[in-house]
Amino acid sequence: MSSPSGPAGPTDQLPLFDAAPLRAPRPGPPAPDDAAEQAVLFDLEGVPGAPGAAPAWTEGPRAAFDLETTGRDPHTARIVTASVVRTDAAGAVTDEWEWLADPGVEIPEEAAAVHGVSTERARAEGRPAAEVVAEIAGVLGALFAAGTPVLVFNASYDFTVLAHEGRRHGVEVPRPFPVLDPYVLNKQVHRYRRGKRTLGALCEEYGVELTAAHTSAADSVATERLAVLMTRRFPELARPADALHADQVGWAAEQAASLQEYFRRTRPDAVVDGAWPLRRPEDV
Repeated sequence: MSSPSGPAGPTDQLPLFDAAPLRAPRPGPPAPDDAAEQAVLFDLEGVPGAPGAAPAWTEGPRAAFDLETTGRDPHTARIVTASVVRTDAAGAVTDEWEWLADPGVEIPEEAAAVHGVSTERARAEGRPAAEVVAEIAGVLGALFAAGTPVLVFNASYDFTVLAHEGRRHGVEVPRPFPVLDPYVLNKQVHRYRRGKRTLGALCEEYGVELTAAHTSAADSVATERLAVLMTRRFPELARPADALHADQVGWAAEQAASLQEYFRRTRPDAVVDGAWPLRRPEDV
């Protein structure tokens, strides 16, 4: 459910399977308090792989991550399905991890219509949420520790959900770095594009096949393909992942401020959180 909005759920569901984490996640520093502090934490000075010292992210292995959940609010949503795929530099999938969880709460019909998993199925086939959250944290922690960029569409949603689930179940989740978010990137390099910027809409524009949309596995693969094609169209995105991550912190804040200004023309009290790739820590 990382896409901001989407159509009704798929007609089929990709196979789900369990996976042990690659290795235990490396403990990370506490999440920053706001976008400005994130920029400090992600200062690249003296860091191996800083601009000019590392290849573009498209020249090495990468991964993609997606969650399907019980709702749109990342502060209350529970994980239903999750997927991580890892590819080589050519984009061939080398590893896949998928999970089906019993979220421990009722899955609203609206959410089930999107991802196709009912409360009854989750209870019958899903694994305990705490186990699933721990395994997701393990896989992501190993990827981040290796410096592998993780692509996530509308990343602040997925990582905020994961952070809340970690706190809920007593699981330490990794600091999300480096992350690449095609949603933020597209708003930056294609500012005056008309129409929706959902994963489905952007995949259609770039010619990315998105079968079984709103299953976490399909959305993960599509996110990786979309990011690569977007980088071919906008070569300025062909940079080291850590540098792009740092830029996205500022870009997301600017995009949120612009959207908030637009909303306040009719809703004076509108507040748009621009923290990225994790919503403000005081809310997590």
